[in-house]
Amino acid sequence: AAATANAVELCAAGGAAINQIRIAYDLGLKVFDLALHIPTADITEEAALDERGCAATMAFGMEAIAGGTDLLCLGDLGVGNSTVAATLFAALFGGGGADWAGPGSGADTAMQARKADVVDAALAFHGGHLGDPLEALRRVGGREFAAIAGAILAARMQKIPVLLDGLAATAAAAVLHGVNPAALDHCLLASLSPEPAHARAAQRLGLRPLLDLGISHGEGAGAALAAGLVKAAALTSSGMAAAVRG
Repeated sequence: AAATANAVELCAAGGAAINQIRIAYDLGLKVFDLALHIPTADITEEAALDERGCAATMAFGMEAIAGGTDLLCLGDLGVGNSTVAATLFAALFGGGGADWAGPGSGADTAMQARKADVVDAALAFHGGHLGDPLEALRRVGGREFAAIAGAILAARMQKIPVLLDGLAATAAAAVLHGVNPAALDHCLLASLSPEPAHARAAQRLGLRPLLDLGISHGEGAGAALAAGLVKAAALTSSGMAAAVRG
């Protein structure tokens, strides 16, 4: 929790990678503090959130489009989110910890084994309650995932295109896809992380990344870089002279 708070503070102060990329591409930036002083519950022992808390966090995530936007780029700043994402993927797509838990931001072999054990313990504890995607979200997802899911939904309702960045955003999108595959029709995958589970999940969701630069951390850095491509494509489409027909 402390490491996550430090990452959010660094970003708010302008010292994170995403801050520099958004300056380079003239992008707006919003950082949402999701009650960092109140950790979510241990998913191996209880549900991460109650129903009211999960719904409220999704509603809070919908505020990402407040004030209007042309393109929504979504990423996370949560330390340890690769374990939670692995648990969600296992709940939604099947398999266990060994299938979905990867190196994250640099875990060694022993830590990867512990991550896999956490995934398996969470799956065993929640048992048959994970068949419903939204129930899986509240039980093993946590606040970042609920907020990102809410932001994706809000953008869908307002017909705003979305660039998804990183493992956590893809896991949140997978929840909505589990409810209705058409829920992601307005989304593209901005960047593929080195996490093996990311490529497998993207394939299951039918998402092909715009970039594959091996960016392992979140922050939305991959989405911000991909936004540069989107801006260039839009300018090309609107400003390139039409061919003169003879």
